Order: sequence, then C-alpha cells, then structure tokens
Amino acid sequence: MLKEVFIQLVSKYTNDSKFINTLWNQIDKKHRNKNRYYHNLSHLENVYQKLLVVQDNIADWDIILFSIFYHDYIYNVLKKDNEEQSALKVKEILELLGIDSQRIELCTEIIIATKGHQVSKTDDINYFTDADLSILGSSWKTYKTYYEQVRKEYKYYPSFMYNKGRIQVLKHFLEMPRIFKTDYFYNNFEIQAKENLQHEIEILSK
Repeated sequence: MLKEVFIQLVSKYTNDSKFINTLWNQIDKKHRNKNRYYHNLSHLENVYQKLLVVQDNIADWDIILFSIFYHDYIYNVLKKDNEEQSALKVKEILELLGIDSQRIELCTEIIIATKGHQVSKTDDINYFTDADLSILGSSWKTYKTYYEQVRKEYKYYPSFMYNKGRIQVLKHFLEMPRIFKTDYFYNNFEIQAKENLQHEIEILSK
C-alpha cells in the first residue's frame, strides 16, 4: 500500500523509475531496522490512514505525503536531532525532484514540528502533527502495545532513567491546553488520549 502511494507520488515529479525505486528502498530499509519497534512502516501507514480522512482539509497533499515518508527517516534514540536530520534528508530529495522552494520549506517545517507538536499558524502542519499523535487517543489495548514498543526502542536505558524521562514527556502533553490542534482530531481523540497518558504515568510511577 505505502509503496504504491510513494511511487504514484514521486512519479509526478520524475519519470526515472530506477531513482524512484531507489528512494523507496531507502525508506523501506530505514523503517525495517531491527531497533524500530514503533517508528516503522506500520506507523507511517497509521499516519497516512488518519490523514486520508481529512484530506479535503489539506492544502498541499503531496507535501503531506512526502512528510509522512520522511518524518522519521532518521531515528536514533541516542540522538536529539532526528527531526532536523530527517528534514535535511527530505530537503535533499525534494530539491532533486525540482520541487518549489516554498513547498520544500513547508515539508521541512512539518517534520521539525513533530519534535514539539506545538500549535502552528499553518493548518497542514497541525493536521500532520495531530495524525502523528493520534496513537495517543487509541483504545487502551492499542495504546499499551504502542508504549511497550517505544520502551523497546529505548532498551539501552535502565528503567529508572527511562521512566523519569517518559513521565516528563507524558506530562508535557497533559499540560498542553489541548493535545490535538485541529477540531477533527480533538473531537475524536482528546479525551481518550488524556486517559491513556494518565494511566501510563500511574504505571510508570509505581
């Protein structure tokens, strides 16, 4: 599914099928890394499916799609600049595809916005970051699987360190005026997300 979406997307900007397949294989390889338990192709698929629902509200759908494929391209739990490095990668690719500089800037802004998930003046950014966080508002069973997968990604850290840092992240979201910026995601995910976050904090605090 994702491969087809990617090929159709990039084919709008180049006829070089070898180049297109090379780009996809790079994305596929990155997201199949054995250390990716959550930030893998399944996560990209989930973000894509969530954004499909609000596609009519998106101003630049192609840039949203590029953002999906590259927002976690660089992912190393030991580093603090994953989003910035992923943004540099997508900038390189979009320049090779001859995409307008303003659209490239939007794509890099979307990816960097996934670092703090703050409110943006740009609706496309808000829709993307909301979709990226939609897992927080899933059923408790699905959420539990998610936080267990994230813990596996941070397996290098002992529990006393991980739990403290994770609780800070969870409280960061709970202290936001609202986790989800757009009305659609707020109405459908906010209440459940807050319940899930609070429940995980309680588990980690034991």
